Amino acid sequence: MSSEATAVWSECLRVIEQHVNEQSYSTWFKPINPVRLEGSSLTIQVPSQFFYEWLEDNYVQVLKLAIKSILGPNGRLEYAVVVDRGNSQNQPYVVSYPQSNSSSPNKKVPEKTDHKSPFEMQSLNSDMLLQSNLNPNYTFSTYIEGDCNRLARSAGFAVATKPGITSFNPLMVYGGVGLGKTHLVQAIGNEIKNSPEEKFVLYVSSEKFVNQFMDSIKDGNVKSFTNFYMQVDVLIIDDIQFLAGKDRTQEMFFHIFNHLHQSKKQIIMTSDCPPKDLKGLEERLLSRFKWGLTADLQMPDFETRVAIIRRKMQSEGIYIPDDVIEYLAYTVDTNVRELEGVMISLIAHASLNRVEIDLTLAKTIMKNIVKDIETEVGIDYIQKTVSEYFDIKIDDLKAKTRKKEIVTARQVAMYFSKEFTNHSLKSIGYHFGGRDHSTVIHAVQTVNDLIETDTTFRNSVNDLKKKFKMRSY
Repeated sequence: MSSEATAVWSECLRVIEQHVNEQSYSTWFKPINPVRLEGSSLTIQVPSQFFYEWLEDNYVQVLKLAIKSILGPNGRLEYAVVVDRGNSQNQPYVVSYPQSNSSSPNKKVPEKTDHKSPFEMQSLNSDMLLQSNLNPNYTFSTYIEGDCNRLARSAGFAVATKPGITSFNPLMVYGGVGLGKTHLVQAIGNEIKNSPEEKFVLYVSSEKFVNQFMDSIKDGNVKSFTNFYMQVDVLIIDDIQFLAGKDRTQEMFFHIFNHLHQSKKQIIMTSDCPPKDLKGLEERLLSRFKWGLTADLQMPDFETRVAIIRRKMQSEGIYIPDDVIEYLAYTVDTNVRELEGVMISLIAHASLNRVEIDLTLAKTIMKNIVKDIETEVGIDYIQKTVSEYFDIKIDDLKAKTRKKEIVTARQVAMYFSKEFTNHSLKSIGYHFGGRDHSTVIHAVQTVNDLIETDTTFRNSVNDLKKKFKMRSY
């Protein structure tokens, strides 16, 4: 290792550090060793072929920027890729990219006839175990368990404890957008990867898998592609539904699946629907998807949403009042991703404007994020309009009073809340003094019955409906 190369690479690292996050910098750039500097060409050594592939796929622009900044417009970067670390009797086996004619005591450059594809040169040494495409923040400790995901989480933890051994092979996790599929399967991967057993865990999206396969066809490296995936101990493939209609890719995945399953390797998949509803996939693949366990993720219930909010705020070191937590949990009842987006916006606004997080701020943020509150007709507006129409106070709509005129107004407000917003019945009940969903159902049914039997009441409802329609228009 020359001092000139070390000095130049140190300057390059200063540039790179400004363009990548701390985690990426530690994972992908700190392990690199500068080897030599010849004119404007810097050679760096990376620990594996997979490492080299990842840099070229994800950080090539950052590397080019750093090299050009330090070595000028003619700056050039070459790689020395460790394929075999060797031992006391044999020197390490290193391959250069791009191919060059230079030589060193610890490097041998194969002839063109001996050139191997990136997949063939992949070796499962200790460095390989670090390159799994997993997000280290996705763990079981950060995954909130509830009735909506208990089966999937329990099965996932069992798989993480004994990958390939349980009857949950393959494990198929399905559910709608933003319900935590990727978090769960990556938590399984991280748990396995961090266990004492050295297993090669690989997370890949189906889109990435397809692109890699198509590239291997173009480059004539299909066999190498297959061999690479057959080395995996735990294969996690996300959004399997995107293999639909890609017959050649399905054929390849079928063979890889069979090999891994027969070898007692763990297969984990996600999709947006159960196997029986997947369209455009071969029947023989679908039948294999059903060999193990299929577990669904549902929309998080109120208690789970509260737990998610509390955990998020605790991790950020921020206090949030209980009434705000309940408001968010009741109002955002679609998916975890939207709920986290609301919380991030809430934290950002409170920090930037130096104000405390309270119910007023939460409602302001919600108007800019949640679709049914983006419209002019929200529950607050409905309550205000109905209370004015019936000449009562808004607080009376939320109170426990059973006066007939107030009960009627409350039922009408609930009726319009269901018609003009996307709030769940439980959420509507919350906004009317914490009533349960059965009260809302009764209110809607009562209003419908009165519309059919009471002309005066029907006219009042129609008058209010015109106000809301004009407002939403």
